[in-house]
Amino acid sequence: MSSEFVRVRLSQEIEDSLRRVMTRQEFSKGAALYKQGASATGVYLVEKGAVRVLLSTGENKNQLLEVLGPDTLLGLSDSMAGDHYRVSAVAQEPTAAAFIKREAFLDFLSSRQDLCMQVIRLLSENLHVLYHKFRSVSAHPGRPRRRPLNEA
Repeated sequence: MSSEFVRVRLSQEIEDSLRRVMTRQEFSKGAALYKQGASATGVYLVEKGAVRVLLSTGENKNQLLEVLGPDTLLGLSDSMAGDHYRVSAVAQEPTAAAFIKREAFLDFLSSRQDLCMQVIRLLSENLHVLYHKFRSVSAHPGRPRRRPLNEA
């Protein structure tokens, strides 16, 4: 699992500043925002719609990890690390997302300590969520349960 699925609530000032470096994109149902293994070129802020987060398990099989909606930031940990995307993100329905190139996002972070602290908090919160998921799976081995869509 990846630690990149976080709901964000940015201050209006930060959101307005980020809009200068965002590119809004529309994705039709089934279109990939990004694919597992591709170079992490930036982050996506889902504005409307829903995104299925999938982990390739080989032989053209994908495991559904999450279904996420608006105010979700995707690709954060992979982009921060300058790594490859560890999962795929595919539009479950028509979806609008704002893309921020990795370099622009890092430049923005270096000039905005307030946003930098929010990103650290988001990554930390997500680490805790993954820790609890891991503990739950470890305590109850077997096939993981899928969360109902309304819990995403």
